[in-house]
Amino acid sequence: MSDLNATIQKTHNGFAVTGYEKLDYNFAFINGIFSPSNTQLADCYKKWGRVLIVLDMNMKKLYGNEIQKYFDAHNLAVSFHAMPVGETAKTMESLLDICNSMTNFGIIRKEPVLVVGGGLVTDVAGFACACYRRSTNFIRVPTTLIGLIDASVSIKVAVNYGNYKNRLGAYHAPLWTFLDFNFLKTLPTAQVRNGFAEIIKISSCADLKTFNSLDKYCEQLIETRFGRIDGANEEVRRIADEICYDAIFEMLKLETPNLHELMLDRVIAYGHTWSPFHELQPSPPLRHGHAISIDMAYTATLALDRSMLSNEEHARLLNLFSRAGLSIDHQLYDNAAIEKGTAAILKTRDGSLRLAVPSPLGSCEFVNEFTVQDLQRVLKVHKKYAAGFARRGDGIEAYVDASDTGLPTPASSNKSASGHSNGHNNGNGVTSGHLNGVKRAAPVQDAHGANGGIDDLVNEAMPVQKVQA
Repeated sequence: MSDLNATIQKTHNGFAVTGYEKLDYNFAFINGIFSPSNTQLADCYKKWGRVLIVLDMNMKKLYGNEIQKYFDAHNLAVSFHAMPVGETAKTMESLLDICNSMTNFGIIRKEPVLVVGGGLVTDVAGFACACYRRSTNFIRVPTTLIGLIDASVSIKVAVNYGNYKNRLGAYHAPLWTFLDFNFLKTLPTAQVRNGFAEIIKISSCADLKTFNSLDKYCEQLIETRFGRIDGANEEVRRIADEICYDAIFEMLKLETPNLHELMLDRVIAYGHTWSPFHELQPSPPLRHGHAISIDMAYTATLALDRSMLSNEEHARLLNLFSRAGLSIDHQLYDNAAIEKGTAAILKTRDGSLRLAVPSPLGSCEFVNEFTVQDLQRVLKVHKKYAAGFARRGDGIEAYVDASDTGLPTPASSNKSASGHSNGHNNGNGVTSGHLNGVKRAAPVQDAHGANGGIDDLVNEAMPVQKVQA
């Protein structure tokens, strides 16, 4: 919800308007969001007597009956809009299809659309709601670890445009975000790792307590899907819930003052400096969690080189990535990736690197003083460190498959499919996504992936800036 306030003053040649929009939206942890005994979601729709639900096709196969029974129990009529699976569906066409469903449904101006799924679905449907009548309400139920921990915190919504990822978008807050970690029961281990990287990101720069818990329980958290599988240890379940609660709270504290990203020094941008360029360079592309893990690990080595991290902290951080099965290095994370990625991110960050660096673990500094040659020198050092870890720094199931893209994936790139675009399977080892195919279309390029030359800004020397995290 929003509340508007503005002032208007006469000037010598016109008027000056100053205003702000107050954002008011809520998060609630619910155990079993679609259990009929939980009424909070249904209560949001009693005024309307009905609900339009946007989710992807495979999510509907897995949870459609459960969702239908929930709303039947509360005497609410249900209409489903099931969108296609994967990154190839993150388009204006998908957005317009959702808008058509809203028109056919006869959505009323303040009536909220219910969006259920991972970050891709919530991005597209959220942007459709931002566009429809310029602002239509929505309620968000994220279903993946990345969706629950990271995407659910942001109010950014978007679709891909041309060859660029998330190039068209808006800032549009939901009325409610309902957080139910029981969805992790059907999330494959590869997708749990994907989200694990985001929790390392926030904790290593802002929350040492959570980082310590990740370090202590790493393997158990991943194996038990954060304590959600049947028979999981109660202590692991308790710790997992504590980690997730604290991570979301920390993200909100950092993001809430800067929801529209007006301030470009962002703690949560750790791992997101060179990864936007590099993530899509391999074929098939890297999963997001692995791309940012490589970026974070390299940045940690840069911090070690500048005495911003101790040897012990550096080793501890890289070891956690390795234990989690996340990537520490990649053969295409090379001098060209550093050069081109730097040039691209400078444009996004208004001419400064604004490199978020854990220093020490649990807090953050921003680095702007650099040269590309220095960055490439440290990369050579980093690759020597990475070679000493398991798999020589490679990640496990690091590449996207049909569950991420909606496209057939060559058999050589992944041994198994991981379910639908939000990563879920049916719990019996049977996945809902496309199986391996023969040919894969060219990947969507990230908006930061322009192959421009390095301008004079690259070699500017600026002082290190300190931030309280």
